[in-house]
Amino acid sequence: MRRGAPIALALALLAGCATPAHNPLFAGADPAVLVEHGTVRLLPTGGGDTLRGWVRERGRWRAGPPLIALADIRWAPDGAPRHFLWAPDMLAANGRYYLYYAIGPQNPTPSRIGVATAVSPDGPFVDSGRPLLTGGAGFEAIDPAVFADPRDGRTYLLAGGSAGARLRLFELAPDRVSIARELPVTQPPDFTEGAYLHERDGTYYLSYSHGRYDHGDYSVHYETAPNVAGPWTYRGRLLASDSRYKGPGHHSFFRDPADGRWKIAYHRWEHVSGDGPYRGERQVAIETIRYLRDGRIAPIRMTP
Repeated sequence: MRRGAPIALALALLAGCATPAHNPLFAGADPAVLVEHGTVRLLPTGGGDTLRGWVRERGRWRAGPPLIALADIRWAPDGAPRHFLWAPDMLAANGRYYLYYAIGPQNPTPSRIGVATAVSPDGPFVDSGRPLLTGGAGFEAIDPAVFADPRDGRTYLLAGGSAGARLRLFELAPDRVSIARELPVTQPPDFTEGAYLHERDGTYYLSYSHGRYDHGDYSVHYETAPNVAGPWTYRGRLLASDSRYKGPGHHSFFRDPADGRWKIAYHRWEHVSGDGPYRGERQVAIETIRYLRDGRIAPIRMTP
């Protein structure tokens, strides 16, 4: 998650430019992915007051239109001197599109998660008019991630982490803009933030980031379970710093319609050294992943 607006990303978006499909793709952080009708949409943190996406066409990424801005969210002002839009995720359901996002930071006022709807994934999105979740009491309302269970069609929302390092799991109501119930969840080992849930061949994967976002210990860990409710089995660290790239994390998994292979979108620091803190802009990258016969995921190597 976090923090501010990458300058290079903002300039690229304003220019509407396209970028080749090799790593790194562009400046940004916290990438979520929506795959629909053969189109891959990537939704990063970046731009500060406005959320925008990227769309892959013919092997190249182009900047999409603005999706929503802080000025469009009437409940965003709450007395804090500055707010940012962070960590979006998008869901297609009910013939509409639902955009989830965090408004932070946590201090001096609580962070909050909101949801907006549109008839097109390109927006414009209209906020629901109220926060979906509000932080407090040891919970930081950040990093929303939505998951539609292929078994029964129910939709779940993962949220939380960072300073409180507390993960919460909710089932969304059929309208996707309200919460039906909260489910108990055991706190994953080494959990910090950026939780993500996906399913493959009957196995459920809960992955998340560990460490501080601007340090070399930032990394991706994961667990597996037979269903959303668990029980979860910790499987270890999946993606970590190496000699070239530092602090990989806050990711999403998707099956690429171009080649049918599973991939991970994530951010990392480039051209930095040491353990941090790092300065500059994080970069979005994508790697192909490999599942082992027992359902585990092979350790992921970052590529140039």
